[in-house]
Amino acid sequence: MKKTDKKTSFPKNKIEIVLLEGIHPLAVGNFQAETFQVDSRPKKALGEELAALLESAHVVGIRSGTKVTRDALDAQKRLLAIGCFCIGTDQVDLEAAAEKGIPVFNAPYASTRSVAEMVIAEAVMLLRRTFEKSAMVHAGMWPKSAESSFELRGKTLGIIGYGHIGSQVSVLAESMGMRVLFHDTAEVMPLGNAQKAEGLNGLMRNSDVVTLHVPADETTRDMIDAEALSHMKDGAYLINASRGSVVVIEALAEALRQGRLAGAAVDVFPKEPASPGHEFSSPLRGVPNVILTPHVGGSTLEAQASIARDVSSKIIRYINNGSSTSAVNFPEVDLPVQEAANRILHIHHDVPGVLTAVNTILSGAGLNIQGQYLRTRGQIGYLVMDIDPKPPLAVIEALRNLEHTIRIRQLY
Repeated sequence: MKKTDKKTSFPKNKIEIVLLEGIHPLAVGNFQAETFQVDSRPKKALGEELAALLESAHVVGIRSGTKVTRDALDAQKRLLAIGCFCIGTDQVDLEAAAEKGIPVFNAPYASTRSVAEMVIAEAVMLLRRTFEKSAMVHAGMWPKSAESSFELRGKTLGIIGYGHIGSQVSVLAESMGMRVLFHDTAEVMPLGNAQKAEGLNGLMRNSDVVTLHVPADETTRDMIDAEALSHMKDGAYLINASRGSVVVIEALAEALRQGRLAGAAVDVFPKEPASPGHEFSSPLRGVPNVILTPHVGGSTLEAQASIARDVSSKIIRYINNGSSTSAVNFPEVDLPVQEAANRILHIHHDVPGVLTAVNTILSGAGLNIQGQYLRTRGQIGYLVMDIDPKPPLAVIEALRNLEHTIRIRQLY
């Protein structure tokens, strides 16, 4: 990553970055190359510890274990951005962060391949009952038999959620000789020979293996319940490497115990241990031909390095020149490098008259606007101004004190 040498109004070596949950060292190196102060910690933060970090840090980087709630954000005083070093962002109250002028960045594509590969591998293992047989051999038995073992080739894979991960699973599945059906609420272009199913129930009825790749929201909560499972083929398999809130675990466990489903692989759960030292509890424990993994779908070294590179570069660009491209909760502005003028970032409530009020202050001070960029999202407006000459402190204070200003930052 190219280091930005342009002098900022707030010294870069005083910007404090706190990275939680063992984020890949590549992110640490990228931030240190910009002379930021980096505090990297192996565990997540909770309660008072998290509140203290949000109060003192300029940037907080987390993975899926740290929950940044509205109450936690109330403690922040100088937080510029939050980095979710993972695919999802449901662990952050995005609306509350936006209301405080804090963009949230993630890496929606960086671990796509890792998850897709694991899903295909689990499908093979389930159809061959490999984990079950491995446990028996470890116990001294020798279950050499082709009974209940099948090839993936010729089977139908049903993909619920045909986004970045689902479509990659689709490509890999076809390369294994599978027929692919998919269901998605959006109109998407199928890859290869994949076909759109006739609704969710149609997909469930016609698939030998069903895999889930949907976000966590109110439309997907408990979508795979007892009623949905009843539409699956007898002897089918279910894989969930998306979000724990999507599947009703008790209903899945019952379908497996009754023998209606032949197996399942689950990587995410409604309730997950707070730390590696806590016991994992689930109705799926001990059920035959069920693969349980500890939320590691995207946990490969390649994926973690890619995530670290992606998220850290987005945050660095936002800090250094104000570009908010790819923020998940914030107006996106892609800004040019500005060498001559002075750049001011103004985050405000999106109401009529703010731009007029800002320009009145600037013109009243005799300042020339060389460039002005404005984007809105929801109730938030993001205005970036390149002005000349350097604005006096009184102008910055006047902008800060405007009625609908959320926060202001003089970049350089």
